[in-house]
Amino acid sequence: MKKSILTFSFLLLTSVFINAQEENNDKERRKGPPSIKQIFKDLDTNEDGKISLKEVKGPLKKDFKKIDLNEDGFITKEELKKAPKPKRRERPSN
Repeated sequence: MKKSILTFSFLLLTSVFINAQEENNDKERRKGPPSIKQIFKDLDTNEDGKISLKEVKGPLKKDFKKIDLNEDGFITKEELKKAPKPKRRERPSN
């Protein structure tokens, strides 16, 4: 019985450790702006290859009209590639 409990505990701790490492790796990969591919994966919910105003979220929503160059109500990958890059916030000096 003790052996079973020890084995189960070991497997549980190993599983928790592996999940924590995977979450940490995901956070490290997300440093910096997301790629166009990732933006479309996250926002293009109907997978039609374009992002509508109903699908868009976050900072893209505010600048939707600026990015939608042909004013058809959708953002394509090409339009997103041509979009002006957001300005970085300046860090306060110490």
